Amino acid sequence: MTMREQIEAAAARYPDQRSAIMPALLIAQKEHGYLPAPVLEEVADILGVERIWVYELATFYTLFHTTPVGRFHLQLCDNVSCMLRGSEDLLRHLEAVLGIEKGGTTPDGLFTLSTVECLGACEMAPVMQVGDDYHGDLDIARLGALLDRLCKAAGQVTSAERVVVGAPGG
Repeated sequence: MTMREQIEAAAARYPDQRSAIMPALLIAQKEHGYLPAPVLEEVADILGVERIWVYELATFYTLFHTTPVGRFHLQLCDNVSCMLRGSEDLLRHLEAVLGIEKGGTTPDGLFTLSTVECLGACEMAPVMQVGDDYHGDLDIARLGALLDRLCKAAGQVTSAERVVVGAPGG
């Protein structure tokens, strides 16, 4: 099924095409990996809605990416519960291990590191979302194990081998 066909099928479930924007953006992002302007315009055209409506949603929600992200998008919560339980230390550790600052992507395109305001999972703070999965009760050891699993899944070196001397936060 093409992206257009998937969007049209999703939109058929809604009485108002504007209500189908978010599902359409999810379909488009899954197809393209992110949502550059031409894709946003295509979504608006498929749905027959104003382009600004599509742009507003795509740029408001952290769920959507208008610039390329790494294969693994690490989204660390930095809200109060997570901050009080050590998310700032985890962020500094991630920056050191990955050799990038918050908002950056590793040169190999494997990881993008972001912070988000709240993931709604305070009971397992500090928490990080990777793709569609939440990882909570994180500490440096658990974070290292998670990075190792992600590296292994990608056929890459482990996180310990990725440490960059003199990296931000290091």
